[in-house]
Parts: sequence; structure tokens; C-alpha cells
Amino acid sequence: MALTRFPYDDRFVRTLPGDPDAGPGSRQVPNACWSAVRPTPVAAPKVVAASPETAALVGISEDALESEAFAQVFGGNALEPGMMPYAACYGGHQFGHWAGQLGDGRAITLGEVVDPAGQHWELQLKGAGPTPYSRRADGRAVLRSSVREFLCSEDMHHLGVPTTRALSLIETGDRVWRDMFYDGRPAQEPGAVVCRVAPSFLRFGSLQIHALHRQHEVLRDLMDHILRVHAPELGPLGRESAAAWLRQVAEKTAHMVVEWMRVGFVHGVMNTDNMSILGLTIDYGPYGWVDNFDPGWTPNTSDAAQRRYRFGHQPAIAHWNVMRLAEALHPIVKDAAVLEAAANHYVDVFHAEHAAMMRAKLGLATAREGDRDLVDALMALLQREETDMTLFFRGLSSLPVGEDAGDEDVLDVVRAALYTPSALDEELGRAWLGWLRPYAARVREEGRPARVRSEAMDATNPLYVLRNYLSQQAIDQAEAGDPTGVRELLAVMRQPYTAQPGKERFAEKRPEWARNKAGCSMLSCSS
Repeated sequence: MALTRFPYDDRFVRTLPGDPDAGPGSRQVPNACWSAVRPTPVAAPKVVAASPETAALVGISEDALESEAFAQVFGGNALEPGMMPYAACYGGHQFGHWAGQLGDGRAITLGEVVDPAGQHWELQLKGAGPTPYSRRADGRAVLRSSVREFLCSEDMHHLGVPTTRALSLIETGDRVWRDMFYDGRPAQEPGAVVCRVAPSFLRFGSLQIHALHRQHEVLRDLMDHILRVHAPELGPLGRESAAAWLRQVAEKTAHMVVEWMRVGFVHGVMNTDNMSILGLTIDYGPYGWVDNFDPGWTPNTSDAAQRRYRFGHQPAIAHWNVMRLAEALHPIVKDAAVLEAAANHYVDVFHAEHAAMMRAKLGLATAREGDRDLVDALMALLQREETDMTLFFRGLSSLPVGEDAGDEDVLDVVRAALYTPSALDEELGRAWLGWLRPYAARVREEGRPARVRSEAMDATNPLYVLRNYLSQQAIDQAEAGDPTGVRELLAVMRQPYTAQPGKERFAEKRPEWARNKAGCSMLSCSS
């Protein structure tokens, strides 16, 4: 019996040009959007964890998630009737430089299921073996990076951040060689496969590869497909519809990045091949959450010197990436000014939505003159001493805002978020009171009931985020053969805004032991 109740469709491979070479081995793939490839079987697929919500999206019952048939299909050992597996071709700018052909080097799309509403959901295995785009790699993924991708995909969804989803995390029973620290000392690690789910995994680089390689006919075919499938309201392919679509992508991208900044998420590898045309967070590599508020922090060891993808630089990088997408559309639109205007729509949307987001984090229902100064002053204060971003904003909802509130009661919100509470000396205390008192007055002016304001703030500022050290603890357990840490962390992150009795440890500041521990602070791209 089929695992999913929904039918499969092969519209991507059916309507777009494919690789005529079906043989094995890495190669350049010109004038094609995809290459047919099957997952490479693994030794002993075993379900580590699965998402019941994502399973429901694609028509798989919760009971089936622990079945042997499920492990075989989503571990890469079997195909369901109707699946037409392929790897996609794309390029990208990596760390600001054009990298040429990249493609799905270890991701294989099994097919698209179609739900009763007509929504297509692409099922993609990551770590399922080599493809024509693997270059010199093995196409596999290790358990540690797979745990992180699985958990973060679902956590981001429940936080309300646009994202691809994760259906399953399956250990393969095989060992994979990886040089985790790039220090010439590779080691064998347990392998795993994640099944990712999205309406589409097309990215900016999917268009760039054809534009920069002057494959204009394929570029038009792909753009026609995108408009018909993902933006039919814009009409058939033409200069106006292509430019309107770019404006749409700019808006969705701006919204996505605003949501990253709201929860303190740092992607870590914002290359154009990691930017979704649907404005979804995609490709979870060396990501991280800001613990102590630091706009200059990056989780990616490969970016440690340049810090191109640091937390505070993400909005500017996203705009830069949208501009590269605009350049890829020039062979179709043929008007640089029109494309530039569409791409720059990102800036207007980002600034408007970011301002509204910060008001929501601060519990302010209206926009007033001086709000920008209030926010800028707060950002500076949060950096003076290590202050936990998540706990500060969460605690701010309980700030006593009455004129009769004592200084120590007001400062308790800051003290609880400081990594070194003793740092709140007289001088720093005065600085914080110089912000908290005017903020409290601003709140009083609006006159909202305290309960209403507090509930609104708690619905905007999460209590639980997927801190790197929490993921690493779950990874350590999983590598020892115990999946309960992964499953418990998934369960907690399914309700990130609600206090969960008995789960207090998941809402604590990063412990000192995790400050520089591998996997708990910065991470490499090795996976």
C-alpha cells in the first residue's frame, strides 16, 4: 500500500529540459534544469524522528512514520509508484563570487505529491547519494548536520518564519568520512538522510546558471514554468510579468529576513544558491541563533574572517542577492532600470516591516516619532554587556511600567538576561534606566491593558529557540544510539511561545561550557 494518500505529479521534469546523459559520474550539465538520478541504497535505514505536521501536509498518516516501509522509502532504498527522482541544476554566487555550476550535489527530489487543494509538495532527500552535481563529494550527509537541519526546519515553521519543512530524519547504518574541522584529520561519522518538503526548491541560482551561461532559451522555459506554477496571477511570460515577479520575490525575501531578525536567526551561508524564489528559509547549514546580542556574530567558521553573513548584515546581503537575481532576468526583461526598481522594492518593504516588527517586539501598538531613536538606543545598550537577546525581549513583557516602579524592579528584566549579572553596576544601571524609564512612559501613553500588551509581546518574542548547544546535546545522544533527545527537542520547539512546565532548561542562557565547544558556537560547512 502507498505511504501517501495523495497522487504524485512530475510537472518539473515533464515540462522543463533535462540532462540527456543518464550515466553516473559528476559532469557539467548545460542547457538542462535537471538530471535523472536515483537515491543510492543504504545499509540499515532507521527512523530517528519524524514530523507529524509535515506528514499530514503530504498525506502520510502518523502511524506510518515508524513503519519499515517509511524508513525504506525516505532512507533512499525504495521508490513509491509515481516518483520520478531527479537532481536540479543551478549555480550561485558564493561569498560574493560567481561559482559556476553547483546543483543538487547530495539532494534528490523523489517527486511532488498533490494535496486535495491542488497544492504541490516536493519531497527531497538530502544525503541520498551522489548526483551529476556532486563534484568530488560522496553525496552523503552525517547525522550531526542532519539533526540540525531536521530540527531547525520544524522549529522555524512553529516560530512563524517562512521555511522549507522537514518530514523525517533517518539514520542510514553507514559511516561517512568527514573532516569536521578542515584540519586534515577526517573521521568516520554516522550517516543520515533528511526528507525536506516545500512547494519548490528552486532558488535564485536556478535562473542565474542559465543567464550567466547564456542559455537564454532554457532561462525562458524556466521562467515560463515559474510564472505558470508559482505566480499565475501575473499572466504569461513577458517583460512586465517577469519584472512583476521579481518585485514579488523582493517582497517575500524582505519579509523572510525581517522574521530572521525578529527571532535572532543567522543563516550563515546566504549564497544566491541558498535563496528560495518563494521567500523560504532554505538549506540549513552552519546556522545559529544569537545568544548574547551581537550584530557582528556569524555561526560559520568559513566566514569568520570576512563575516559577510553576520547577523546584522543579513538584510543588506539579501538585497544584494535580489540584485543578482535581477541581473539574471535581464535577457528576458531587457531593461536594467525596470529591474533595478523591482529589486529595490526589497528596501522599502524591509524597512517598513522591520519597523513594525520592532514595535511588536516592544509591545507598541502605534507608530510615533522617536521610535527609531528608541530602538537604536536599545540596540546599543544590548551590546554593552553580553545580554541574551531571546530572554531580554521575552522578559520585557513583564516589565513594571508604572511611574511608582522601583529601580531594582525595573532593572530585574536586564539582570535576568545578562550573561554576567554582576556587570550591572551603577553606571550600566543608570544607562539602562535611561532607556527603560522613557520606554515605560511610551507604553503608558498608549494605554493598553497590561495583560493585552504582555500577551501580544509573548506571541512575538519566543521563549524557546533552537540554541546550538541544545542541538549539540541532542546530537551527542543520537550518535550514541538514543533518539530521545532529538524527539524531546522537536516537541518543545513545536510550542516556542508557550511556557512548558518541566522544560525550563530549554529556555536558559547558553552555559559557559558551550561558549567555544565544537557544535555549540560556530560551525563549519562540513556535513
